[in-house]
Amino acid sequence: MFGFHRVTASSPEIRIADIDFNERKIIDEIIKANTQSSQFILFPELSLTGYTMADLFHQELVLDRVKESLQNIATATKSLDIVIIVGAPIEVKHKLYNCACAIHKGKIIGIVPKIFHPNYREFYDKRWFTAWNLEDVIEIELNGSNIPFGANLIFKVSEDCSFCIELCEDLWSIIPPSSYHSIAGANLCFNLSASNELVAKSEYRAELIKQQSARCLMGYVYSSSGPNESTTDIVFGGDILIAENGALLNRSNRFSLEGETIQADIDCQKLNSLRKTESSYSDHKLPDSHNYIYINCFLDKQLSDVKRKFNPHPFVPSMGNERNKRCEEIFNIQTSGLIKRIKHIGLDTVVIGISGGLDSTLALLVTVDVFKRLKKPLTGIIAITMPGFGTTNRTYNNAIELCKKLGVTLREISIKDACIQHFKDIDHDPSIHSVTYENVQARERTQLLMDIANKEGGIVIGTGDLSEIALGWSTYNGDHMSMYAVNCGVPKTLIRYLIQWKADSSDNELKNLLVDVIDTPVSPELLPNDKDSDINQKTEEIVGPYELHDFFLYHFIKYGATPLKIAHIAEIAFESKYDTATIKKWLSKFIWRFFSQQFKRSCIPDGPKVGSISLSPRGDWRMPSDAVAKMWIDQLNKDEV
Repeated sequence: MFGFHRVTASSPEIRIADIDFNERKIIDEIIKANTQSSQFILFPELSLTGYTMADLFHQELVLDRVKESLQNIATATKSLDIVIIVGAPIEVKHKLYNCACAIHKGKIIGIVPKIFHPNYREFYDKRWFTAWNLEDVIEIELNGSNIPFGANLIFKVSEDCSFCIELCEDLWSIIPPSSYHSIAGANLCFNLSASNELVAKSEYRAELIKQQSARCLMGYVYSSSGPNESTTDIVFGGDILIAENGALLNRSNRFSLEGETIQADIDCQKLNSLRKTESSYSDHKLPDSHNYIYINCFLDKQLSDVKRKFNPHPFVPSMGNERNKRCEEIFNIQTSGLIKRIKHIGLDTVVIGISGGLDSTLALLVTVDVFKRLKKPLTGIIAITMPGFGTTNRTYNNAIELCKKLGVTLREISIKDACIQHFKDIDHDPSIHSVTYENVQARERTQLLMDIANKEGGIVIGTGDLSEIALGWSTYNGDHMSMYAVNCGVPKTLIRYLIQWKADSSDNELKNLLVDVIDTPVSPELLPNDKDSDINQKTEEIVGPYELHDFFLYHFIKYGATPLKIAHIAEIAFESKYDTATIKKWLSKFIWRFFSQQFKRSCIPDGPKVGSISLSPRGDWRMPSDAVAKMWIDQLNKDEV
């Protein structure tokens, strides 16, 4: 469902050379994984015999029993819709190969031999095994069946997912086979391994797996031999890892004598999208010598329950230390962008509108830092607060105190009289609080900022954020416009953390001001206040929660996810905070606004991209203003998945 595939990786208890025992353990793990709706299960390298068999690998009794055991496993799992990948020594033309055997619905569907064999320090695999030539693919007879045999096998299990296999040292090679396999179409790789434990090796191993999964834009499933292998000279920990595009989804505890098993749901649909949109994947070509065999082994089983965590705030790192580093980096990108623009024009003056809200506060903090880095007097920052019909005492006072505390030039210009005159000029009844009533105020403020910038020889700093740009929550040629928009790459959910990060390094007076700005409800303050003089126009009550819209934006743009998929994973991410109806309501609103407001994005000002999502028409997002949202909204309104 939605491109998710559940994988299990197991490193069960084994006994060296006790193939009967190992076979039973493997079958038990397969049956257990199947009951947990797994579509794949991976076992370690040479898991049928044990990796540390040494010269016993050459015993005919061992090789004959391996063939019987593979048949037993296939027969015992014939009724199960699960792909099994088990390690075994296989003899071909009087040569012995270290192999991965793929089994599905009672048949061995392919055998993949190891290409690179470690033969240094504690390893001497070439004593027993022959290295396979990457380009060769043949067919061998095993237990009465003809089976594809070679390193260049790719198995297709669904329209979204094709997998490949490599073995241990293959990953450590200069060009891992999975690099070629990914170019050939595999988006999921299984690695059967016997990697021993040394000081700090587990960290290196994890980084290697994460990097390969990122480089190849694939899911990577890794299972290594455990501590029941022979410990004559080395010890194995049973390290099991599952990664997806550079992120570790799950990892086992090592050194368990009873064995370890882990699971994860890999999003192959997402990986396919990334290959199309965020990489040079399509530019890579395979060498002519690489002959691939594609094997269809389609799974009937579909996941009905995705067991995976999704960050409800994908733009915001969950860990405090990481979040602080991210905030510092974003702030540096914002300030560096504005520094370049000011130096290029040769300015000593900028103009910025201050409302006492989140966006203008962040923009002001960025601008102050820019002037400090350029060693320009802060008086060159002309901060203008423009109270109107909906301005509250709270935001007004915060705007005034913030400017005073930061030491910038503060000007106050009421827009009420100008707007009343404009209402007369256009024959609008000011008691009608329509979009005209609101936009007159927004455009009056922007006109003031632009004209003062002209008069003072400066530029207007834009304050609008990425979330507002996505929703079109701005007045065209009003707050939509500026001469450099420092917040255009920062989503609303992240702005609060950026201001908090600055507050944490400020004196108590400034910190308290910034914290109160963070706690103030988001509002354009374009409608008159309520009877208690409080904000009467709360943005999130009109367009929906920003945390939902930022979640929708992230998955819609970054992965091209369908509305139904976005709604489904939003339910998982936000758990019981929002029910299905609420999520679909605001997702429908997001889609409608995103499509209908593209004309505003087609002419937005310059501003820095700070993260993986940008809506600049000159860079990341190019969309016709006339595109129709019907197909997306229709899918969302369907009852069935």
